[in-house]
Amino acid sequence: MKQYTLANGVLIPAIGLGTWQTPDDEIGYQAVLSALQSGYRHIDTAQGYRNEDIVGRAVNDSGINREEIFITSKLDNPNHGYDNTMRSFEGTLEQLGTNYVDLFLIHWPNPLQYRKTWQQTNAETWKAFEELYNAGKIRAIGVSNFRQHHIDELMKTAKIPPMVNQIRLCPGEPQDELVSYCKERNILLEAYSPLGTGQIFKVPEMQVLAEKYQKTIAQICIRWSLQKGFLPLPKSVTAGRIRENMDVFDFELSDDDVRLIADLTGCVGLSKDPDTINW
Repeated sequence: MKQYTLANGVLIPAIGLGTWQTPDDEIGYQAVLSALQSGYRHIDTAQGYRNEDIVGRAVNDSGINREEIFITSKLDNPNHGYDNTMRSFEGTLEQLGTNYVDLFLIHWPNPLQYRKTWQQTNAETWKAFEELYNAGKIRAIGVSNFRQHHIDELMKTAKIPPMVNQIRLCPGEPQDELVSYCKERNILLEAYSPLGTGQIFKVPEMQVLAEKYQKTIAQICIRWSLQKGFLPLPKSVTAGRIRENMDVFDFELSDDDVRLIADLTGCVGLSKDPDTINW
C-alpha cells in the first residue's frame, strides 16, 4: 500500500476505509474486519458516526498488531472547547479500546452550537489537541471541512499547524482553491465521499471511462483521487467492493481524463457550507 508522509513525518496509508453511515452492528463490524483482512491498514471513524466501538473491536479481533493499523477519529460538534475535548477524547479511546489514535480531527469548524464563538472555541479545542499530541495520545492532528478562513483563524493561536484537512473531494468537486491553499502549507487532503455517496454510478461520462480502462467506476474515482494527490476514504460494507476499491495501483488515468472528471461540476452535488450547517 502506498503511503503519504505527514508534516511531522508520520506515515499514513494512501487509502482508508470510510465508515460514515456504517452501522454500529454486526454488519459494520464485519465490514471493518473484512477490510483489515483484505489489506487495508487505515480506518476512518468519528465520534459522530457512533461506531467507534465496532472499529475498535474489529481492530482487536483482526490479529494485526495495533501499530500496523492507522486509526482516525474526529471530534463531534457538541464536544468543542478544551474541557469537552479532553473528556470526549478519553471516551474515544475507551470506545476504540486503544491508548492512542493515529489521527484526530476537528470534524466541523463552525457547529451551530458554537456559531457566535467559533473562533475562540476552536482555539480552545486546538489547545487540547496540541496537549494530547504532545502527550503521545495522538500521533497527528488535523481538521475536517475547514475552509481557508477557518484555518487562518486557527493559526492565530495554534502552535502546531494542522497536518490534515479532510474535505469532500470527488468528481465534479475538486475544490482547487482550497486544495492549493492546503498543499502550500503541507496539509494533506483527505477525500471523504470520493464516490459522491453513490451518485457517481449514474454519471454517463464515468461509465464511458470505466469501459475505457476496464475498471469499475469506483476504481476510476479512487484512482483520480490518488492522482490528484488526495487520500481517498471510500466506504462500503460489501467485502467484494471493499477489496475492489483497493485494487487501483495497476493503471493510470490520462491527464485529459483527470481534467474531464474534475470538470463534471455538480455531477454528484456539492459540499455543504460549514458556516451554515444546522448541526
